[in-house]
Amino acid sequence: MNDTARDTDRDDEHRAHTSRQARLSPIWIVPIVALLIGAWLVYDNYASRGPLITLTMDSADGIEAGSTLIKTRNVEIGQVESVSLSDDQSRVIIKARMKSQAEPMLVEDSSFWVVKPRIGREGISGLNTVLSGAYLQLEPGQSDKEARTFEVSDQPPVAPPGAEGIRINLISQVGNALSVGDPITFQGFPVGRVEKADFDVDTQQMHHRIFIESPYNQLITHNTRFWSTSGIDFSLNSQGINLQVESVEALLGGGVTFGVPEDLPPGQPVSPDTTFTLHPDEQSAREGTFDEYLEYVLLVENTVRGLSKGAPVEFRGVRLGTVASVPWNFTAPQPDGRDRLAIPVLIRIEPQRLGVDKLDLDDWRERFDRLFGLGLRASLKSGSLLTGALFVDLTFDGQRAGEHKAETFAGRTVFPTTSTGLAQIQSQVTALLDKLNALEVAPILTGLEDNLTTSKAMLEEVRKLTASMQSLLDDPGTRELPGSLNATLKELQGTLEGLSADSPAYRELTDTLDQVERLMRDLQPAARKISEDPRALLFDSIDAEDPTPRAPDTRSQP
Repeated sequence: MNDTARDTDRDDEHRAHTSRQARLSPIWIVPIVALLIGAWLVYDNYASRGPLITLTMDSADGIEAGSTLIKTRNVEIGQVESVSLSDDQSRVIIKARMKSQAEPMLVEDSSFWVVKPRIGREGISGLNTVLSGAYLQLEPGQSDKEARTFEVSDQPPVAPPGAEGIRINLISQVGNALSVGDPITFQGFPVGRVEKADFDVDTQQMHHRIFIESPYNQLITHNTRFWSTSGIDFSLNSQGINLQVESVEALLGGGVTFGVPEDLPPGQPVSPDTTFTLHPDEQSAREGTFDEYLEYVLLVENTVRGLSKGAPVEFRGVRLGTVASVPWNFTAPQPDGRDRLAIPVLIRIEPQRLGVDKLDLDDWRERFDRLFGLGLRASLKSGSLLTGALFVDLTFDGQRAGEHKAETFAGRTVFPTTSTGLAQIQSQVTALLDKLNALEVAPILTGLEDNLTTSKAMLEEVRKLTASMQSLLDDPGTRELPGSLNATLKELQGTLEGLSADSPAYRELTDTLDQVERLMRDLQPAARKISEDPRALLFDSIDAEDPTPRAPDTRSQP
């Protein structure tokens, strides 16, 4: 039994071994290897994938889960996994899986924005996304602190976080609001952009953050003034027509420009995050420089039509101040002793315009009080015939020296005034009319009547003379006179042609004159001889001896 049992056990072991060999067939090697490779790929993918980040934005326009990519420098570094709404449904929450190589870029000051087709002042951008679809762009920051939650902007940043330059703040009224991306120019050359624009409900002011590129950030000093540009600045004032044209980009969308007023030194550079005031125009920016002034009131008894706020106050062509308000505090009581209702005009005397370094307003106030006693007066004058705008002109009136009486109006010192140019013309016209009314008109009219009678008689004589001339011109003989003159002129012309150098008569006359000239030359010795001794006409020679009469000699004759 024992041997039989041992044989049975050996048989069972043999059969079990044979069965195990059958189950471990070589065909199972392939799926086992594939399973191991898949497990390795899963592990490698899990080990190599980057962090999961959260992005928030206002709208998910163009963003799709599983297809929208995240790129930097046009290299794919991540993909959007899910898009959902926040708990209060006011924001969009995006979960995106980044690659491990992008993990060093995920810092606090990194920025994300949506890249899609855009048409703006800078031109057309993002055309490559028309077929491929929108994607998210990552701009790595410079911070050392990691971050996993970011805000996605709808617009690309004006400047990257590491760009060299300066960021400053501008405060303005709502009317001077700017948009993100508006240009910052200096003398027409772009030097920066508006990065951020927010409205403060409490102060009802616009807060702008702008970026000035390097090296133009050196132009920003404590004396720099900023003002808005609308592309074309056209104004009509007492100085005439002012037209300024900025760049084409500013013409299309506006912008900001800056500069240092001529009356101020350049100043020291400012530190980042310095706050400036954004003025509505260049004139307002330059006026804001003169922050120390004296206020006076003009009580104008004539019209102030054409005088506006901001008009200059000049002394012999040099600007000393500015008109602050027209009219000003009109309902305040008039000073005692004034019979007529005057229009109050508030002006500011700004000594800083004269380049005064150390300003003492009390000293300037005393100086003007002395000048009032010497006849310093203010009047309104026309600055431009085209616009009709007025300005305040300060001048000395010697006839009113010593007549100044100090007055106040609503707590301000009254600046003495004199008649305006229009009022002076009106008074002169009135005086002229008074003189005309004082003239004795009757004798003048009698003399004019006599002159008219004489003129009438003279005109009658002129009429008769004209009729006589007309009858003379109508006479047939007078009409034939031009024909007779023409015939006479033709005969004279024929005669003159006969005496021309080429005619025979002219040649015969020339030969005759030559013969006469030779004859005269031959007769000159005889004429001279006869002139000296008239006896030469009878005797051959006056110097010979008298002849002796004698008979002829006949002896020699045969």
